[in-house]
Formats: sequence, C-alpha cells, structure tokens
Amino acid sequence: MADQQSSSPGRLTIREWASDDRPRERLLSQGAGALSDAELLAILIRSGTVQASALDLARQVLVMAGNDLGKLGRLSVAQLMQVKGLGQAKAIGIAAALELGRRRRDASPEQRVRITTSAVAFELLHPLMADLMHEEFWLILLDRGNAVTGKVRVSQGGMHGTVADPKVIFREAIDRRAAGVVLAHNHPSGRAIPSEEDVRLTRKLVEGGRLLDIAVHDHLIITSTGYYSFADNGSL
Repeated sequence: MADQQSSSPGRLTIREWASDDRPRERLLSQGAGALSDAELLAILIRSGTVQASALDLARQVLVMAGNDLGKLGRLSVAQLMQVKGLGQAKAIGIAAALELGRRRRDASPEQRVRITTSAVAFELLHPLMADLMHEEFWLILLDRGNAVTGKVRVSQGGMHGTVADPKVIFREAIDRRAAGVVLAHNHPSGRAIPSEEDVRLTRKLVEGGRLLDIAVHDHLIITSTGYYSFADNGSL
C-alpha cells in the first residue's frame, strides 16, 4: 500500500528533503544571501498543500510576477491569492514583508537618491507606474536637500483619470514632514501630454505648496515609454 502521507509519487515535501536543501536550515547555516528568491519566498509562505510544497507555491508566485521582484511588490493580496494554495494569511504575509523591504530601502540615508533632474524622478517612478492599465497619482517626498524620504500612492482610478485631492496630497507631505514633493501620475493611453485638467491641478498644487512652505518641484506624466515634466517645460 502506498504511503498516503506522500503528496505524489517521486516528489518530496520540504520536510522530507535533506537538511542542506531546506530553505530555513540553509538560511541559518549560510545566511539569507545564499538563498534564491523562490527559497526566501517559500520561508514567508511557511507551508504548502497536498499538491504543492511551499517552494512550489513560491515559484508560481514568481512566475505570476514575471520573475521580477519589482512587479512582485506591486501585486495585491487578491492577486497573490489567485495562486492555488495561497490563502489570505500567506498573501498578507508576503505583501507585508515586501512593504517592509521597500520602506527599509527608502529610509536608509546612505541609499537615498537626490532628485536633481526630472529624469531621476522618472527612473524612481517608472517601474511603479509604467505598465498600469489605470491611472494612479503618486508623490515623491523630499527633505530640504532634495533627497528622497519616501514614495506614496495618493489615489488610483480608472482608465481615463483619478482623483487627486490637494488636501490628501498635502496631508501626506505634512504627516511625513516633507520639505518638498514631486507630483506624478500616469497616462495609460501612452500619450505624455498634459490635459487642461492636469494643468489646472498643477497650478493649484504649486500655489498650495507655497502657502504651506512645501515646494512642488515638478509634476511628471508617466507612460510606458517616456514622460512629460512640467518643470522642464516651464509650466510650474
């Protein structure tokens, strides 16, 4: 009679692997840097199902993200849960760990990027916004030396627009003690051209920033292939 605890013939669960091959044991003995992306993700997932080990699930999640950790960080809990065997608790754990990693990177003074040109701001936001099929509005938060202290999504909407409430925008800047901001939103249409509404909103935010002593350094319109800078075009 076959062993009913084995999930399938010829396949071992993580507990049945040699100890040197187990992600948790390898992390303890060799350090986190020795592990692959899939192995690190498997540690977060903790346990698998009858059909798939935690490592199998981790590989499926990475395939969903195109093996791109940047895209993985942008997957929602609901999207992660589309992987069979990845419940809400596991998906929340992955999302939380990725967010902590992003915050650690943004909070490290030695790694902070200074916004010296619109191109630098574009490079920071392009991975987050370029491939979206809906509009989102983001802020890059800056200190008085124009070093990045954080990035925050203010709102998201549909294919043709999103609401950018000045009160919400400046509350984020004030709460995070930003001395300046770079505004950005994407155009899923691929046209990096400001609308009349974009122009009016930019003027309103620049004026509001002056009243609050928060400098609005630029407003970028981001597409998959390029961007428009209000500052570069003398429109601030």
